[in-house]
Amino acid sequence: MDISVIVPLLNEAESLPELAAWIERVMDENQFTYEVIMVDDGSTDESWSVIQELHVKNSAIKGIRFRRNYGKSAALNTAFEACEGNVVITMDADLQDSPDEIPELYRMIKEDGFDLVSGWKKVRYDSKLAKNIPSKFFNWTTRRMSGIMLHDFNCGLKAYKKDVVKSIEVYSEMHRYIPVIAKWAGFSNIGEKVVIHQKRKHGVSKFGWNRFINGYLDLLTVNFMSKFGKKPMHLFGSLGTLSFLIGIIITIILIAQKLYRMSHHVAGFRQVTDQPLFYLALLAMVFGLMLFLAGFLAELIARNGSDRNKYLISDRIV
Repeated sequence: MDISVIVPLLNEAESLPELAAWIERVMDENQFTYEVIMVDDGSTDESWSVIQELHVKNSAIKGIRFRRNYGKSAALNTAFEACEGNVVITMDADLQDSPDEIPELYRMIKEDGFDLVSGWKKVRYDSKLAKNIPSKFFNWTTRRMSGIMLHDFNCGLKAYKKDVVKSIEVYSEMHRYIPVIAKWAGFSNIGEKVVIHQKRKHGVSKFGWNRFINGYLDLLTVNFMSKFGKKPMHLFGSLGTLSFLIGIIITIILIAQKLYRMSHHVAGFRQVTDQPLFYLALLAMVFGLMLFLAGFLAELIARNGSDRNKYLISDRIV
């Protein structure tokens, strides 16, 4: 199979027939063998009934229905496990992503050799205050932290080699950071394509400020897991040791000052335990020990985890 198109959706019953017809036209014109996996993420409208009707008309359209809303990451991860195409393309169901982009995305994966190609909605038709400005700031921060020079991490229109989607796990709100997760897994040939962004025809946007805040928390998680997921002691142990040493050094300085003043008969010197700085030093030492202990426990958990020795192998000679 050439292409798997994955469409996560929530309450998009009005858009699905047009989207399905559009995808079918593009596939037929380019003679692709394909499947379309529509993942109903707990819709409360007629989305699932529409998917069932579309499947009757076109057997290439398949559906997965969640009992409740789990989020876009869960929808993508489930579809990644089920898809069979050599190239996997994800797009939103709201008709703002154009299926006409599919042939070029497919070519970039198959001929140009990219592991992942991310769409870039250079011209957007969203609200500037609600989405455009926050999106630009979000993308700038992600570029700085990940080192991946993409303009639009959150674009739903992306293309992947099959190996990529079969090697990564997407959870929480991590769908925004699939390029980061892919790079962490060893798929570093990541490209970008300017794609057409269209105005929403039906329904309402699912974007909310809570997603913007959660996105940054997930970015910190991705960065931590990519750098210290298999070696947490390197982070917690280093910070704990630094904190403990700072506390020890301050304590030694305070004791040295007291001994110096006593030996030179300096009047009015304060006891070490009478100085606020001593208690800050004591706090730093306790905090350092706690961090070191946290790192030790995290290391024990990591070493006993089921994926402690799970490493992705790109090739093998036997």
